[in-house]
Amino acid sequence: MYNFLSGAIMLACMVVGLFFFRFWSRTHDRFFLIFALAFWLFGVSRITLLLTTETHEGPLEVYLVRLAAFLLILAAIIDKNRVRQ
Repeated sequence: MYNFLSGAIMLACMVVGLFFFRFWSRTHDRFFLIFALAFWLFGVSRITLLLTTETHEGPLEVYLVRLAAFLLILAAIIDKNRVRQ
């Protein structure tokens, strides 16, 4: 059951990334492109965690990829709300 749910979460992250990429291709707003990259990173981290042999805790690299995705989301929000002159 864990494998099935991990695969479903990975697929959902990839699909959400595709939606954001489609929004970016229409608007060319960096916000959508950064969000697409972040969700694709979430999907990659989920499939990597699924493919590792460890049972409860994954390798540190997986969590560093997730951290990078969260930092990308934070950077996108800050960039979008920055006052432009």
